[in-house]
This record gives sequence, C-alpha cells and structure tokens, in this order.
Amino acid sequence: MADLARTHLTTHTSSAVPVREHLRSLEDGDVVSVFLGGEERAFEELVDRYQGRLLNFVYRTIGDRDRAEDLVQEVFIRVYRHLGRFDRSKKFSTWIYTIASNLAKNELRNRSRNPLVLFQTIKAKFEDEERPLQFEDLHTRPDDLFRKRHLREMVEQSVSELPTHHREVFVLRELEGKSYEEIAEITGVNLGTVKSRLNRARTAFADLIAPLVR
Repeated sequence: MADLARTHLTTHTSSAVPVREHLRSLEDGDVVSVFLGGEERAFEELVDRYQGRLLNFVYRTIGDRDRAEDLVQEVFIRVYRHLGRFDRSKKFSTWIYTIASNLAKNELRNRSRNPLVLFQTIKAKFEDEERPLQFEDLHTRPDDLFRKRHLREMVEQSVSELPTHHREVFVLRELEGKSYEEIAEITGVNLGTVKSRLNRARTAFADLIAPLVR
C-alpha cells in the first residue's frame, strides 16, 4: 500500500487526468492508502464515490434535504480528520455509513426535543438511480410512466411513516442493498436485532402500502 501511495505521488507531477483515472480504478482501501500517503486528490475520489449515496441515505432518514446536505458535509469533515484511525482491514463503506447513520440519529434526537419541529412530517424522496427498484423506464408508454411514478410516490409515503429504527434498517437493506452484517455494524446493534427490525419494517411497510395499491 505504501508503494502504491508513492506511485501516485510520483504521478502527481504529471497530468491530473491520469491520476484521477487511476484512482477511479482502485478499491476504496487502496484510495485511502493513497490519500494517507500524501495524495490529496484521493480524498476527492472518496467524496465523488460517496457524496450522492450518503446524501440519499441521510435524506431518506431525516426527510430534510438541506439539512441532509449539511450532515453529509460534516461526515466528510470527520472522515478527513480521522481517516488515519480507520481500520483498513474493515470495509470503508461500512465505516463511512456508520458516521452518517450516527449523525442522522443525532439529528432526529435533537429534533424530537425541539417543540417547534416535533410534529414535522418526514417526507423521504428517493433518487431512482440510487436504488434497486426501478420505477421508470423511458421506453414505456406515458400511461405506464404515470403508474410507475404514482407507485414511487406511494412507496415514498409508506417508508416515511415507518418508525425511525425500522426505517433505517429498511432503507439500508431494501434501498441501499447493504448486507445484514453491514447494517449491524452501521447501526450498532446485533444481527438478531437487525433481522427483527427488518421483519417488522417489512410487515409495517406492507400494511401501509396495501390500501394505496388497491
């Protein structure tokens, strides 16, 4: 890894384009090593990889896009400051999602203590390209597109009504595609609790969406 970092530092003296192209071809752990070796553009690569995904995740969790953008910025500030402490035997994605999850939880806790926002409705908005469920196909007929957009709205409404802990595991599993083990590490609960919350979330989601799709 140290040799890889030195290679990038040597490349740094040439064109920026080959450096960024090569960084894009690396695994997260190698990009982290390059950054810790002194190549600042490696951190930009991490931001490019995770900024959109984290924004969608935090937005789905707290329901406020402007605040989600602030929190994601805070995520990267913390990553930048503490990347040297990251255990590179672990997955970088799990580590950064854990930071984002903790900030989102803190936001919801602080919000619940504020009487001005206690009764705010969380309206989660999901980006089509960032989730496995595809609601739109540009090659389908206009009436099909309308039905799929309507379905998306119903899904968004139903997910936003799930309790916070259930919504978090539901989003991580069903929309982010995280494994049970990753979700356990991100949320800080054991595997059994993850599965229990997910089962309850799925049941609640089915109950919520059923009247809307009849």
